[in-house]
Amino acid sequence: MPSDSRFPSLVSIACHDLRAPLAVVYGFTRTLARADLEPPADRYVAMIATASEQLDELLDLLSIATRIEGGRYAPDLHEIDSLALAREAAAALEEDRVQVTGEGAPVRIDVKPTRRALTHLARAAARHGGLDSVDLVVRGPELELSPLTRASTPVLLGDDLREFGPPAAGVLIRALGGSLEARGDRLHILLPAASPRE
Repeated sequence: MPSDSRFPSLVSIACHDLRAPLAVVYGFTRTLARADLEPPADRYVAMIATASEQLDELLDLLSIATRIEGGRYAPDLHEIDSLALAREAAAALEEDRVQVTGEGAPVRIDVKPTRRALTHLARAAARHGGLDSVDLVVRGPELELSPLTRASTPVLLGDDLREFGPPAAGVLIRALGGSLEARGDRLHILLPAASPRE
């Protein structure tokens, strides 16, 4: 095994190398999806395409988390409205899985990974809470995900490592200067507000 100081680099290289075979799987799956397939083959191809996209997202999160832990993360910061961000994160899940409400404000974040982080948090809140849907209320730079349950709270905070997405999301949000905190049955996610323009 490599030394601890080399391990983050090894994981980053692995993430990079895994993308080539994943691209082949995804590319040929999209080609097959355009063919006139009979059931149930059409559903199987659609499932493979969805799984390929999820694997690509997980590789992105793993790569970023590894760079953060290795002190090599240089976020690509851009300004976005927090309500628009929440809606985009919700749209990546099944319809009506996340109910988004509230009022947005400009936040300055690494947009694509933060959007994916919010998607993972919402998915985990529903999955580990045994819920059909969750609420995501936006109050400026603060987002409130609810309800949390006794089972889902430690998963979302990264204290119970049942899946990779939630703890990686927490690592990313904190690296950007934000925070995650459970308050009762709600997860409060604070994103860094954009600086007011002169």
